[in-house]
Amino acid sequence: MERFEGSFTQQEPISEDGIAAALAVLRHGRLHRYNTAGDEVAEAALLEEEFAAFTGARYCVAVASGGYALGCALRAVGLDRDEPVLSNAFTLAPVPGAIAAAGGRPVFVEITEDLVLDLADLEAKAKATGARLLLLSHMRGHVCDMDALMALCGRLGVTVIEDCAHTMGAEWRGVASGRHGVVGCFSTQTYKHMNSGEGGFCITDDEEVAARMVLLSGSYMLYGRHRAAPGPEVFQRIRLEVPNVSGRMDNLRAAVLRPQIGLLADRRDRWAALYRGMEAGLAGVPGLRLIPRPAEERFVGSSFQFLLPQWEEARIVAFLAACVARGVELKWFGAGDPVAFTSRYVHWRYAGAQSCPQTDRVLRGLVDMRLPLTFAPADVAQIARIIRAEALRIGQAEAVEAVAAPQVQ
Repeated sequence: MERFEGSFTQQEPISEDGIAAALAVLRHGRLHRYNTAGDEVAEAALLEEEFAAFTGARYCVAVASGGYALGCALRAVGLDRDEPVLSNAFTLAPVPGAIAAAGGRPVFVEITEDLVLDLADLEAKAKATGARLLLLSHMRGHVCDMDALMALCGRLGVTVIEDCAHTMGAEWRGVASGRHGVVGCFSTQTYKHMNSGEGGFCITDDEEVAARMVLLSGSYMLYGRHRAAPGPEVFQRIRLEVPNVSGRMDNLRAAVLRPQIGLLADRRDRWAALYRGMEAGLAGVPGLRLIPRPAEERFVGSSFQFLLPQWEEARIVAFLAACVARGVELKWFGAGDPVAFTSRYVHWRYAGAQSCPQTDRVLRGLVDMRLPLTFAPADVAQIARIIRAEALRIGQAEAVEAVAAPQVQ
């Protein structure tokens, strides 16, 4: 049997431009974003300006992590202590973690079999809780009908913050991800679409929200050194009422990131080729359901998901073990105990007991894998062959057992 020998966690190297820029920062030693010499413009300030231009946003704040970006956005829009905040029941731990850390109370909304927010459940829970905020997670790069969502939230009076950690460079009907809500939050953690180890962005068109995020990030009274920020008169109104919750981007990471903005379109196209190759390789496998991608969505396929909707737990465990034995690392969101990043809403006890039976049913059979750009199309084809073979083998064993089992009259 063939075995995959590649790594699911190996990223592409930092470009030579990024390395040279990082070395320049290391040589002059001014890593702190507000530590500049003469008329020098900090790398972090230039990064904000360039990322704002890439997304089409008026304002951008570069911060220490994607999780910090979420909490910063929640505070900037005026989250009150113990206020309910709606969010996907299927997301990663930093999303409810940001809500709780900022003083809010997560309220989990069901997802559909296509892994996106269930708008009917969103409406019901918004009305039941009186929530005025939605922290929308575009989990694993799957985007719901953003036109329908924004129309619904407009009717409900719900403010939307977008978690775009998995959708940097994606679009819905030509609108960049992060540009529908009042704030779009991004991550530049190693496994995201730009890599600085850790880091993130908040983008917005709202001048007061932007000013609040700059102050929250730890600008002290140096907000004038930001180039993708509102004018000083906006800061003057609020500068003494916004707390400093330091989470600044530093110049070293900014230097590494700046050249990567220009690579995002090419990366999106390359990820699309890998993703479509995986789809083709797994099409038609009995008992395995692929996730449809709407025509309105231009996605970034940096990870791949499929469902084993009718499989019992023992079958899924055996399937995962067989794939791992052949070098294919799959993650499962249906395990009783969280493994690595696969925790789910029932594990986040700080959020209180909540019930999302539809989400439970979906996650029970949800399998996930990374698609790093270090993979070639031939790698994806091999991975798909291994998954297909093991799914068929275990499925056939199940069919044989069913035939052999004594019939109960």
